Parts: sequence; C-alpha cells; structure tokens
Amino acid sequence: MSFTDSAAADVARNASVASRQLAILSNDARNEALTALHQALDKNRASILAANAKDVELATRAAEDGSLSHSVLKRLDLSRPGKYDDMLEGILSVRDLEDPVGKLTMRTLLDEGLTLERVSCPIGVLLIIFEARPEVIANIAALAIKSGNAAILKGGKESNESFAAIANVVSEAISGSQVPVPSIQLVKTRDVVSSLLAQDSFIDLVIPRGSNDLVRYVKENTKIPVLGHADGLCSAYINSDAKASTAVKVVVDSKTDYPAACNALETLLVHESLLDSVLPEVAKGLLEKGVSLRCDQASKDALTKVVPAEKVAQVSLATDADYNTEFLDLVLAIKTVSSTEAAIAHVNAHSSGHTDIIITESREDATRYMNSIDSAGVYWNASSRFADGMRYGFGTEVGISTNKIHSRGPVGLEGLTIYKYLIRGDGHTAGDYHDGPGGRKYLHQKLSVDN
Repeated sequence: MSFTDSAAADVARNASVASRQLAILSNDARNEALTALHQALDKNRASILAANAKDVELATRAAEDGSLSHSVLKRLDLSRPGKYDDMLEGILSVRDLEDPVGKLTMRTLLDEGLTLERVSCPIGVLLIIFEARPEVIANIAALAIKSGNAAILKGGKESNESFAAIANVVSEAISGSQVPVPSIQLVKTRDVVSSLLAQDSFIDLVIPRGSNDLVRYVKENTKIPVLGHADGLCSAYINSDAKASTAVKVVVDSKTDYPAACNALETLLVHESLLDSVLPEVAKGLLEKGVSLRCDQASKDALTKVVPAEKVAQVSLATDADYNTEFLDLVLAIKTVSSTEAAIAHVNAHSSGHTDIIITESREDATRYMNSIDSAGVYWNASSRFADGMRYGFGTEVGISTNKIHSRGPVGLEGLTIYKYLIRGDGHTAGDYHDGPGGRKYLHQKLSVDN
C-alpha cells in the first residue's frame, strides 16, 4: 500500500488540529486518559506479548542468518524480565508528575498595568520513528498526552505484530477519554517515513529512535527539527587514585547490565599507573561476564600476564576504529592514558556526547573532568546506565538527546514543552516609550512567579 504525500498531510494536519485541543485540556482529563491507557495495556498484556513473540521469532531467525543485529533483537523482546511492568509503571509515573503545561517561569512589570509573563506550553506535533522497542509506543503516548502534544508514531518492520497489537489497544483506550483520538496516531503503512518528513508545516519535532543509519537518514531528509542521537559512545576513565572496588562495580555494571542500550559503556580509559593493579581487577569482572576486551598494546601486555588461560581468547589488540565504535554487545575497547587531561582530550575527540564517566577519589579531578567533558551526561563514580528518564525521575523518556539547544540528555515532560511570552496591558503602545518629551520609561521590575 502506498502512503501518498496527501495522506501524510492529512495525518499531520489532523494531529495539528488535535494538538490545539489537547493543549487546553485540563490536567485531570489528561491524567484520566493515562489511567485508561495503563489499564488497557495491563488488561491486554497476554495478547500483546503473544504478538510480540511472533516478532521475536522472526527476528531471531534474522539474527541467526545475519540480517538483523542481536542488539535489535534484545530491544524488541517485551518478555524480558520486568520490561512490560516497567512500561506500565512508566505510564503511571508520568501521570503522577506535576502538570508541565502553563507553568509560570518569569514575570516582569514592564510598566504600571503592563506585565510580561513566560509560561510553558506544548511543542505541538511530534513525529516519532523507531526501530524495535515496541514499549516506545506506550512511553511516547504517555509523555505526549501529559505534556499536551500530539504524536505520530511509526514503528519498524521488525515490530509489526507488536506495533499493531499495541496500536489497537492505545487507540481504543484514548477513544473513551476526552483526549482527541488524532492526538496519538500510529501509522502502520510501510512507505510512510519520507512523506511524513516532508510535513514541516504541521509537524514540529521529529524524534528518531533506532540505528545510526535511521537517525542520519532522518536528519538528512527533513526540514523539521530533529531531537536525538546517532551514537551512544559512552566512555569511562579510571583515574590514578581510583579504588579498585569502585572501578569494578561501576565499569562492570556500565558494560554488562544491558549491553544493547545506548547508555552502555563502549570505551574504558585507564591511567597508566593502574595497568598492573586496578585494571586486572576490572578485567576479571568483565571477563567473567563474557566481555571481549579490545586493548591498546600497553593494556594488552599487562592483562596477558594475569588473565587465566581459558580467558586469553577474550583479550585482543584494538584497532583505531574500535575507539569510535558503538558495539552494543559484550565488547569493550580499552586505552591507556597518562593523565586526566589526556583522558579529557580523548573523550572530547571520540565521544558522541551521550554519557561519560570518571572514577576517582579526587573531587578536584572529578570537577575538572565533569566541567571539561562536552556531553549530555557526565558522572563521577556512577554507572552510565543511570542515563535514563525513569532513573532521573522523569517517569519515562522519548529518547536521549545530544543536542545543545532546548533539550539535552534523557528527554521527559520538560523536554517536550517550550514556552510563550504573554503580555497583559491596558491600551499600552510601544510608541509611548521614548526619550523625548512625554515619553514613558520601562520599569523592568522582576516580580515573583508565585503571585
């Protein structure tokens, strides 16, 4: 079935109209819709998981013949322990957050009877294009409704069955609420993306969730602003004074808790003074979890002396490309550095701006590192896996942004709102304010936003 530009325009136009209606809907009405959405997804758990199992079966075969990556397969599976429950909990967490719409963030008395206010408001219409990750449908629907935005969602072919099952449940749940049905539109037609990317008159923001190729394709083929990241090249630096116990805990969790995630560790930088002490301890923890280590010559030489014979095959020499690779698997690149400054230089040269870590006991070194690294998240003695909307207390997220304007890092409700300026006057005119005779002067008096 062909998805024409006119059909795409209809979808986008309907979403735009719905967004205006949703923007003025009360917080209670939006919350009631989220409650209904949660109940519907819980009630239909069995049928949704059955549909997802069909996708996983096909994806497993594709992964076995090499036509689909194992990381995509892992992201697709909704039956992973806790994943479905996390999806449901995310809806309730978003529902219970403070209303992000209409928040007064600035108030200025320009002159007597003339007041300027800045208030939060929805962005408008979101287009979310995702691969695998069927839980994205629920996450986006919840965040969009709560923040007063309309959303158009397009899933990848590997999640067709899951997408259809969840789409039906979402549409039915919303239809029984005050939220306009076109506020959440789930497009199932295959050849839709290019047509929707052309709808810059109606769509305000595109959020791609998927492979590097998908994100780059979106960025190169639309005039609409794009929020997201192409790579999750997260790194950790073990400083010269780091405790082995802290380094082991943080690095192993960052790499192995969920290797297919964009916030998983991909590069480990180690101070040269730790090659014979802390590094072997960290390597032991990683090797026991099945991680393959791609090392520079110095770290390989150090590990070769201590790694058990049965684990030697997991240690190999790195190539330059390994330090620019998002493995999304149990593979980690290791590099030796001579100082904190050298670590900072490496990270800023190779990082994708997602999340980077320093492991140190020195507040001074940690502060210098955290201030110098140009990434959306920089952590001290904490796992990169904390880069997540739910863990930040955002309820859930639409994605991780490495952008430097508007929103950065895990994007939750606040990242889906913008602001507008409101002026309340009484016949005031700009021409009254001048330096000549009879001219008025601005007061520019800051007022409390609590008034």
